[in-house]
Amino acid sequence: MNTAENNTLRARAERAVGDLVLAELFVVQATLESASMLGDSWSGLRTQLSSTENTEEDFGSFLQRTRRQLTEPYSTRFRYLRELSRDADKNIAA
Repeated sequence: MNTAENNTLRARAERAVGDLVLAELFVVQATLESASMLGDSWSGLRTQLSSTENTEEDFGSFLQRTRRQLTEPYSTRFRYLRELSRDADKNIAA
C-alpha cells in the first residue's frame, strides 16, 4: 500500500471515529432532554387517566403529542449530525 492510500484510509478511519463520538454525544444530550420531558408526560398521563371529565385533549391526541415531544430531541440532533456530515463531505471533496 502506498503512502497516499495509507493517508486516505487513515483519514477515513479518523472521520468515522469522529462521527461516532459526535453521534454518541448527541444521543446523550437528546436522552437527557427527552428524560426531562418524560417526567412531564407521566404527569399528563396520570391526569388523562384519572380524569372523570372530558379534558381539552382526547387521549389519542395526547399520546401523539407526547410521542412528538419525546422524539423531537433525537430527530433534531440526527438532522444536525447529517448536516455536519454533509458539510464535512463537501470540504473533503473541495
